[in-house]
Amino acid sequence: MSEPEQTPDPTLQALADAYGIATEYWDWQGQHVVVGRQTVEAVLAALDVDASTPEAAAQALAARELEPWTRMLPPVLALRSGRTGHVHVHVRDGDALEVWIDLETGGVWEHLHQLENWSPARHVDGPYPGGGTVGEATFEVPAALPLGYHTLRARSTGAAGDVHEAAMALIVTPSWLGFPASVGERRAWGVATQLYSVTSAQSWGVGDLVDLEDLAVWSAASSGADYVLVNPLHAAEPVPPLEPSPYLPTSRRFANPLYLRVERIPEHATAPDAVRAQTARLRDDLDARLAGVDVIDRDAAWTAKRAALRALFAVPRTPGREAAFAAYRAREGDGLRNFATWSAIATEHGPDHRTWPEDLRHPEGAAVRAWAQEHDDEVGFESWLQWVLDEQLDGAQAAALRAGMRLGVMHDLAVGVNPRGADAWSLQDTYARGITVGAPPDPYNQHGQDWSQPPWRPDRLAEAAYEPWRAMVSTILRHAGGIRVDHVIGLFRLWWIPQGLGPKAGTYVRLDHEAMVGILALEAHRSEALVVGEDLGTVEPWVREDLRGRGILGTSILWFEFDFDGDGSPLAPELWREYCLASVTTHDLPPTTAYLAGDHVRLRERLGVLTRPFEEELALDEAERAAWLDALRAHGVLAEGADVEETVRALHRYLTLTPSRLLNVALTDAVGDRRAQNQPGTTNEYPNWRVPLTDPEGRPVHLEDVFVSPRVRSLLAVFEG
Repeated sequence: MSEPEQTPDPTLQALADAYGIATEYWDWQGQHVVVGRQTVEAVLAALDVDASTPEAAAQALAARELEPWTRMLPPVLALRSGRTGHVHVHVRDGDALEVWIDLETGGVWEHLHQLENWSPARHVDGPYPGGGTVGEATFEVPAALPLGYHTLRARSTGAAGDVHEAAMALIVTPSWLGFPASVGERRAWGVATQLYSVTSAQSWGVGDLVDLEDLAVWSAASSGADYVLVNPLHAAEPVPPLEPSPYLPTSRRFANPLYLRVERIPEHATAPDAVRAQTARLRDDLDARLAGVDVIDRDAAWTAKRAALRALFAVPRTPGREAAFAAYRAREGDGLRNFATWSAIATEHGPDHRTWPEDLRHPEGAAVRAWAQEHDDEVGFESWLQWVLDEQLDGAQAAALRAGMRLGVMHDLAVGVNPRGADAWSLQDTYARGITVGAPPDPYNQHGQDWSQPPWRPDRLAEAAYEPWRAMVSTILRHAGGIRVDHVIGLFRLWWIPQGLGPKAGTYVRLDHEAMVGILALEAHRSEALVVGEDLGTVEPWVREDLRGRGILGTSILWFEFDFDGDGSPLAPELWREYCLASVTTHDLPPTTAYLAGDHVRLRERLGVLTRPFEEELALDEAERAAWLDALRAHGVLAEGADVEETVRALHRYLTLTPSRLLNVALTDAVGDRRAQNQPGTTNEYPNWRVPLTDPEGRPVHLEDVFVSPRVRSLLAVFEG
């Protein structure tokens, strides 16, 4: 427990609670932790709340309590379909009041029922000029409203005939999402891959969207797979050096043109011979440079590919193609304009907007608009990249469905963004300053984690009616049959780390999960997609229950599934969750062949991320793996004397004994790869996110090899039928 002098006083505790900031919590070892005062004050300061003295904290608390009375309506309300809600309207005492709802699809819902409210009137400075006595009226939001983004409006009329109006966003979300009709009540299964690691003879040193299309079509046609789950395809920097982690993108709404297949762009077919020859030469030179290289070299691949794409952008488009491009830009609006502008500026001034000339550091500045006009061609090129990405994403999903997949491509949503990148620039007013997010200590990284990403401010998101979140989710789901949400607890609360204090000195900050999860479910409903939440690690039981009650799947990784309510043995298959994606491993662990050998413990020891003695950690891990092998034998899926390849199949066969509705096999397991894609808690100590697909001996495995591999076929056959 923290030292007594660090315990916040009652006023600070109340102020923190008013802003959704935890002042105490239970850690992964079941110990009660009191958050230090320094942390609480720093987090409040990031929300523009001064709590540096007892007097300042008291004033801030009083202002927070009075805040709803200073505006006619709150900024937003999200509620589930079929449930009534209520909204408080603050109106000048004695004024006549009308309240109604403009529906998203047209029409008006009139005559909202007013509820009793005996709250006494207050004298405040708003919402009327000059201040005055303000009363509170409460209206019921009917349960029968349709799903969608509606607008609740209020109008008051004073004795002198003066009229005041206000509006708020009213978001009605699905009470239940579940599986789309394409899946129905049948179990589904699929393949997970880090797309950049899966190259083919045609890709430019990095797996691309045509490789994804081919993998989806092959796995559906040959084995009956229902989906391919890929790493986040979010945008990276426009010029090298590129951030290797797909979980630290520059933008989560837009995609990474590194994944484009140049030759699949229609203008390549009509390009002049010189342009086509240049494309071929760039690719040949890249192949020569990458020959024998044992890591993914994004910088080299993107340098060559960007040059080819720049040449294709200059090729004249047909009138129909030009109209389609214009329509895309109009549809994406300010979001695309800002992203393309950031990308263009970043090619000149570097990818960290915090180091740009002062007048370019905010997207709404006049200098930014002038710069974009002067560099219209560069901004157009960055917009064009997103358009052709949209086309190839659409092509991959359509091909997967045509091949028989019931879901198609399942995309992955990262937790946050790079603090120097496009989203952090274009949406900077919605992010907290001086804060990064991460994770508290847990069994797999006992020092805690700092992901270096800025968190969204809950208050600013609400003021924006969650539009940035809605735009991001809807864009990703446009060409998807599902979405996996990394660290889904982040839609409920995030671990905020004040600058300079380290991950152990962070605390939790709550978000409005009814809005965050609700909008996610609404956009998935509209896209006929499913949602998987990665709910591993420290997740409160009520969160899993809430997600399950919404029809959102959790995640179960075999190595982590033990009967913690019983004797601690491996969880019997019949006790696994039905609504989850069940897998043997995950991208944060070595592939199963390596895990069986304890490579993950030795790797963490070598990298210095253990806090328990190595021998103790290894002994515990060996005991857990031995227990799992005993469980496999007890359930008749593993024979005595089985080799490693047979054991890997048995582990996946165990998944088929569970009631889990969504099963998953990692492509690394299928080919017998031994190297982890990522080691949490490290940066340059390990080649995170740069590991190509290889066989058990470390030899490269290309997509063409996957298609003819007996080893791959034998593992996928576990899920067939």
